[in-house]
Amino acid sequence: MPSTAPLKIGLAGFGNVGAGVYKNLIKNRDLLRERTGREIEVHRIAVRDLSKKREIALPEERVTTDLSELINDNEIELIVELIGGIDRAAEFVKAALEAGKSVVTGNKALLAERGRELFEVAQANGTHIYYEAAVAGGIPIIKTVQESLIGNHIQSVAGIINGTCNYILTRMTDAGLQYPDALEEAQQLGYAEADPTLDVNGWDAAHKAIILASLSYGCWVPCDSIHVEGIERVTKPDIDFADQLGYTIKLLAIIKLHEEDGAIEVRVQPSLVPKDHIISSVRGVFNAILVTGDVVGETLFYGSGAGQDPTSSSVIGDIADAVARAGQESSQGFVTHELYGQPLPVEQSVSKYYLRVQVADQPGTLAQIASILGDHDIGILSMMQPEEEEAGAATVAITLHFAPFGKMQEALAKISALDCVQEEPVLMRVESI
Repeated sequence: MPSTAPLKIGLAGFGNVGAGVYKNLIKNRDLLRERTGREIEVHRIAVRDLSKKREIALPEERVTTDLSELINDNEIELIVELIGGIDRAAEFVKAALEAGKSVVTGNKALLAERGRELFEVAQANGTHIYYEAAVAGGIPIIKTVQESLIGNHIQSVAGIINGTCNYILTRMTDAGLQYPDALEEAQQLGYAEADPTLDVNGWDAAHKAIILASLSYGCWVPCDSIHVEGIERVTKPDIDFADQLGYTIKLLAIIKLHEEDGAIEVRVQPSLVPKDHIISSVRGVFNAILVTGDVVGETLFYGSGAGQDPTSSSVIGDIADAVARAGQESSQGFVTHELYGQPLPVEQSVSKYYLRVQVADQPGTLAQIASILGDHDIGILSMMQPEEEEAGAATVAITLHFAPFGKMQEALAKISALDCVQEEPVLMRVESI
């Protein structure tokens, strides 16, 4: 029979999300008891600094700075890991699983880098790892793919899974801000960290994409097998050119199955999206994920991708799942089912492209660029050049036909080496999602 005794939790980490989990567990205690059949109690809390001032008062008798106290406390059934980072978190989660405790985590970097190892430990010890909060904040995308779409071959997953970048690009589009100004505004509003590197360089989204790819296709995609670009080089001229061409620029994660050989394509980069596509209308810090299955067809998931309450909602949902699965053998997680092949080398991925080049304003310049593209079997779709330019310089925006990324990179290297090219060209994908 299911236990009716309180579920006692060890909460590791009391930052923004940890505080939200604690606050909302208390706020909705009665609701959770009614819906799960058990009282949910935060039995012990591990923090880094006892002297830190916090908005939420903590019971002193339950607070520690020693993570091992959560693992060694026999009353604790479930660990909630919200300390962040990779190596320290991995050792802590591994020890918890080996001690017979299931784990809830929102740590996408941990799962992307060490997930294979940790899920094998969970399987060996009959414990569970719950990780809804690791991808897209309050959007229940993990449970959807894992449970609701279990009868589907997932054909593709595409979308916006980093709210910081989406906010910055939205402000550059709607308010005409330059990238540094939009980033500074995002930091002032709390949407970007003081060190925003992992957000703006694309790796926050890449870690989430690895989790979704592994969940969708049952095999691990190593970090060094995916192509990742950030938004640091997106400029206002790119935003303006995209607008004139009928596109908006979004940082997209693309996860795609190539059915002919079972290869899995995973990449993250700023991309031009048609204005009439629903993804193009996703603004601010919101996320949107388009999942296509062979049975269900296209499904779209939209909501807050970060923040204290949306993320803590996902964590609490995982805690409720842990109540329902208490005593069951481990059956969920990244268990390879070997239906598909290896990651697709990024050089073999195919798309249309946008290319912006600043060149010397002299006869024959465009002919040199067109000649290089032609030599690599890359066709030109359109070409734009503003009439008002600085003396001696011209900026050209070119859209290109479908071509393998490897061919495009070879052509780009030769274009960059031309004497007439004054700055490093900017290349972005034009996505047909």
